[in-house]
Amino acid sequence: MHLLFATSIVPDGALSSGYEIANAAIIAALRRAGARVTVIGFTWPGKAAADPENTVVLGAVDVRTESASPLQKLAWVGKAIFSGLTFASVKLRAVSGHDVQAALERAGPFDGYVLNSVQFAGAFERVFEDRPSIFVAHNVEHLSARENAVAAPGFFQRLLFRREARLLKLVEERLCRRARFVFTLAEEDRVALGVASDDRSAVLPLVTGATAPARKGRRAIDCDAALIGTWTWQPNRIGLDWFLGKVVPHLRPGFRIRIAGHMPSGVTSAHPGVEFVGRVADARAFVRGAAVIPLISTAGSGVQLKTIETFELGLPSVATSRSLRGIDHRPDNCVVTDDPAGFAKALEAAAADIHDVDGSTFHRRQVKALDAAVRVGLEKIGAVRHEVLA
Repeated sequence: MHLLFATSIVPDGALSSGYEIANAAIIAALRRAGARVTVIGFTWPGKAAADPENTVVLGAVDVRTESASPLQKLAWVGKAIFSGLTFASVKLRAVSGHDVQAALERAGPFDGYVLNSVQFAGAFERVFEDRPSIFVAHNVEHLSARENAVAAPGFFQRLLFRREARLLKLVEERLCRRARFVFTLAEEDRVALGVASDDRSAVLPLVTGATAPARKGRRAIDCDAALIGTWTWQPNRIGLDWFLGKVVPHLRPGFRIRIAGHMPSGVTSAHPGVEFVGRVADARAFVRGAAVIPLISTAGSGVQLKTIETFELGLPSVATSRSLRGIDHRPDNCVVTDDPAGFAKALEAAAADIHDVDGSTFHRRQVKALDAAVRVGLEKIGAVRHEVLA
């Protein structure tokens, strides 16, 4: 079976975000199940596709709002309002639907689509109506947009997020209705998308690599806690604001916290132990240098890849309940609490008595469950193909 994996940004091998890590895991699982997978989408400017033989590149785009000029942001808003598309999808209208259709024809005969998240599929919905499809919902995007509207600092931003939420709900409903099968990354998302039946959907447990991270003996600890993330993404920013505003004030002054990743303006902390370190060369080495990992998600949907990586590495952690969505099994060195004072107390206790575990067991469980779920989806889209050909 030949499937076309339609996504906003094609893999370039960097795996620098949770979205890219998830895509790599899903594509690998589809191929392990026997499907031939061709990827179609855009590259980041200056980047090349990691697997050019099996990739159709539509061009290069930079869809990051935080790095766009005010003029570019205004152009996106105007184009979104004029076209009736979401703000997220209109950024991908760097080519026309006709261009996408021509690229699909060049990809050769194929049996169905894997529509990877709502942004690209929402930008070119009609192009993907001619064959059976699987829809991969990385998040329930309309719920995230609603949360973003509540957290937005200005009236205009709140209006934009409310518009985004309303349109995203309609797009997600259409994509789920047309899809033969839906993959989500968390159990709760199946219910939120209205596809909770096992005949309609399955959860994809994810991994961050083909093999479990190798254990490297005793770790060198250079801070008490470490966080790394794309903090300009609003759900991550909401969690970071909760951590800095609610949890950190309960920590003793000597507790050392290092926070890596691009930081939006206005993020500060009066705690003397908090250090913002910006971009780091090796994200895995960075987190391995911490006694404990705070998993601080308080908004959004889907799965937290940082939670999965922490569990694969066997590192001690303190997690909010939202950080564990999409996770069926947690190791015994993970403490769960949503109480800020309790979170701080658990961090201090974990840092004082470091307890690593073997993360390979967690990785094997995830891969086994991922492969089983993917096979179910492929059986569903294969059944459609036979019906059409008959």
